[in-house]
Amino acid sequence: MMTISEDKAVSVNYYLTASKNNAPEELIEETSKDHPFVFLFGYGSVLPDFEASLNGKTTGDKFDFKISAKNGYGEYEKDYVVKIDRKAFEVDGKFDEVRVKVGQDLEMSDADGNPLMGRVLSVTDEAVEMDFNHPLAGFELHFIGEVLEVREATQEELDHGHVHGPGGHHHH
Repeated sequence: MMTISEDKAVSVNYYLTASKNNAPEELIEETSKDHPFVFLFGYGSVLPDFEASLNGKTTGDKFDFKISAKNGYGEYEKDYVVKIDRKAFEVDGKFDEVRVKVGQDLEMSDADGNPLMGRVLSVTDEAVEMDFNHPLAGFELHFIGEVLEVREATQEELDHGHVHGPGGHHHH
C-alpha cells in the first residue's frame, strides 16, 4: 500500500469544523466518499499543517487533527476592515445596489491591481464598510476523516500541479 508523500494524488473524506475564542465548533465543510477532497501532495495547494498531518498515512487511515488560526488562515486583523467611499461602487453614475449588499462577497483590487475578496459589512450614504479577512481568519480548524486513496500522480498532473479526473480538476 502506498503512503502519502511527495507527488502522490491523495483522496480524503473529512468533516471540518472550526471555532473561534473557545466557542463551540461549527460545521464548515463536509466531503463524502462520492465527492472526496482530492489534492496533489507537496504542491502547496493545501495548508502546510494539513499536509504535515496527513504525511505518511495510507488508504484506510483515520485522522483527527487541529490547525491553529495562526497556521490556518491567519489571525483576524482589524486593519483588514475598511470603509470605502460609496462612489467607488458606482456604475454609470449609479450605486450598484444589486451587487453591493450586506453579507455579499465582492472581488476588489488592491493598489497594485491584485484581486482581493471582501465581504460587505455595512452600507451608508457615504461609505461601504468591507472586511478583507479570510472568512476563516481567527478560527481553529478541526479535521476528522479518513484517507480514501493514495496513488502515484500522473505526469500530466505533476506538470499541472493538480489532480485530474474524478474529484480533481477538469480541463475543458
